[in-house]
Amino acid sequence: MAARKQRASLRVTGDWCGVAAATSEHVHFELTLDPLTLHIDVKAPYHGDPPPDAAPGHLDRLWDYEVVELFLLGERERYTEIELGPHGHYLALQLEGPRQLCDATLELDYRAHIEGGSFHGSARIARALLPEPIISANAYAMHGLGKARRHLAAHPVPGAAPDFHRLVHFRPLEWR
Repeated sequence: MAARKQRASLRVTGDWCGVAAATSEHVHFELTLDPLTLHIDVKAPYHGDPPPDAAPGHLDRLWDYEVVELFLLGERERYTEIELGPHGHYLALQLEGPRQLCDATLELDYRAHIEGGSFHGSARIARALLPEPIISANAYAMHGLGKARRHLAAHPVPGAAPDFHRLVHFRPLEWR
């Protein structure tokens, strides 16, 4: 008998403090969790920001570019941060406590392609690299340069400035 897959989705539809974003900025994540792997499919607008000056693959500080992000939180504030860019760059981190980095070298399989005004990404990461159990999550998107930089969130993380590591604002995933 095959193991059952769980599915969940997240939509980024507002800015970091909860103000509704234009539909042209909405990002959709589809997650499929099986016993060995988390599959992430993302559809996001492509804003045409300059790409990183590096070959596709693992890239430190990807958050400085056009990017979408998925944070998965487990017990004892253990969480995995997965960042995906429209040009095939990714960054995956394990943390224990807000911004307390444990591992910045996580590998995943990631492919992205740009189609007109949107990009589609597909990533796979080993379930062993995720917190167990996954209790809650949040997702983000960033684009634009300088003062025009936009910080968007699935669940608002209010405060004086965007801070995506405010774990108290994550929400449970509705696995089906």
